[in-house]
Amino acid sequence: MTIAILDANVLIPNALCDLLLRLAEENLLQPRWSPHILTEVQRHLPSADPKVLSRRVDAMNAAFESAMVTGYERLIAEMTNHPKDRHVLAAAVHADADLIITCNLRDFPDESCDLHGIEVQHPDDFLLDLLDREPGTIDQVIREQSAATGRSGPKLTPLDVMHYLAAAGAKRFSASLVARFEHDWNQQVESEG
Repeated sequence: MTIAILDANVLIPNALCDLLLRLAEENLLQPRWSPHILTEVQRHLPSADPKVLSRRVDAMNAAFESAMVTGYERLIAEMTNHPKDRHVLAAAVHADADLIITCNLRDFPDESCDLHGIEVQHPDDFLLDLLDREPGTIDQVIREQSAATGRSGPKLTPLDVMHYLAAAGAKRFSASLVARFEHDWNQQVESEG
């Protein structure tokens, strides 16, 4: 199973973070993050209620007990990628990760990551690869993600979830998924309505 460092920019959008963690629950990836990454998430969500953010981080750590990477700090200075993201690559190296999932590809050049055998993928590409391999699981997870909404906000259909994922940067994945499953999802919504 792929061990993947989830960069802060894929943990910030709720829909994208939720999808990646649901896919981890289906054993399609083993997520990893670090204290630096989680601090970055909190820093980029200054208007969010700190208690809500803290509960979210606590829930993530409780659900994925092996996800927190520590002890990588000594490696940061050895990394050759963009200085502000060296902590991410150092955590990936220390965790023996296969992959970094990030929207910020330019800060992780191939020459910096190839030295450590770590691939870097945009979440859109990662999700498209999974869709090709596991279309039924992806459909099921999106339906579950949709069904879990409505407690503290509006109830979202699978198509609504796709809208939020596209806005989070997974545009091609969302379009592919809609093309494959829109008819089935619309029938589901009609039968529930």
